Formats: sequence, C-alpha cells, structure tokens
Amino acid sequence: MMNSSNLFSRFKSAMYKRYGENPGTMLVHTGVLGWILSAMAQVSAVVFNDKISKEQKSFLIPQELADAGINILSFYLITSSFKKVASKLVSTGKISTAKIRNFIKTKVDNPEKYIGRFDSNIGKDFPEIKDDYKVFKNGIDVIASTAGSILSCNIVTPVLRNEVAAKLQKDALVKMHETDNNSNTQIGKPVTMNNYIRLSSIKYSSQSLKI
Repeated sequence: MMNSSNLFSRFKSAMYKRYGENPGTMLVHTGVLGWILSAMAQVSAVVFNDKISKEQKSFLIPQELADAGINILSFYLITSSFKKVASKLVSTGKISTAKIRNFIKTKVDNPEKYIGRFDSNIGKDFPEIKDDYKVFKNGIDVIASTAGSILSCNIVTPVLRNEVAAKLQKDALVKMHETDNNSNTQIGKPVTMNNYIRLSSIKYSSQSLKI
C-alpha cells in the first residue's frame, strides 16, 4: 500500500508536469476551483440552515446556483481569454524583450515581417533562446491572468450577478405575493415578502469571496 509521502511526491510531480511551465494556467484553474468550492459552501449554508423555511429555500437556492454559474463562467472565460491573448502576443513577438528581439534580428532576414505575424512562434522557431523566452512568457501569462481575474471578480461578475439577482428576486416576489394571498388556507407559517427581502439584502450586502 502506498504511504502518504509517496502519494504527496506523486502529486507534486503531477502538478509540476502539468503547471511547472504554465503558471498562468495554474492561476486560472485554481481560481475556478476556488469559485466552485465557494459556491458549494454558499449553497450548503442555505440548504442546511434550519432557520430558513422550505419555501424560502426554494427561492434562495436558485439564486445561489445562478450566482455560482455567473462567478465560475465569468472568471474562467475572462481570465483564460486574457491569458490566451497575452500568450499569442508573446509567441508572435508583439510583446517581447530587447534581448529576444535582437536575437530574432540575427536569425531572420526580414524581422519586421516575422515579428507580429500571426503564425510566428518564437518558442518553437528559436529553441536557442528557449529559456529566456519561457521566463518572459510565464511572467506575461501571470500578469494577464491576474488582470483578467481582477476584471472578472470586481467589475463584470458583480454587474451580471446583480442583473440576474434582480430578475430572480422579481419573479420570487411575485410568487411570494401569491403565497401571501393564499396563506389563510395553508398550514404553518407562510413566507412573507418582507422576510425574503431581508434575507436577500443580507446576502447581497455581504462581500463575495475574491479569488
């Protein structure tokens, strides 16, 4: 049976093989994982909270799931897009260092046409400068991934989430109004619009998890 140290060593080897030369990709994937775990915690907090009635849960859980979908998709799409664009700019030489550009000039007859061309790939075309290229590319990938995550978490995601939340709350309040009108014929404590508004205000006035 494999002991814990061997398992950890294999895990480290697998992580290094997968992300050792792609720190930007690691940031994207770990960020998505963070949002998934956060969403699971938020939904579980509603599901297992005995102070929230079943009727209230039936409205709050869809909100939490909608939030989770927006958070995860927005983060992944924006952050990975930033990284891919930055990687392409580096591989074609649009973004580069003086050392790399000077090296290309000594190897290409017409460097002005090579640098910035869509099918140019410095990493593959010039293995002699592989180390300098990878260090620079990894740095740009990390910067781009970080910028994408900031844009997603602080600007795009809150706007989209508020729009969706407003729509869900509007639909929920209509249903709750119908429930209030029929409360005299129901057994147990009815759900009121005031309770739902109070829960929603607490939820959306709190800070969301930032990755």
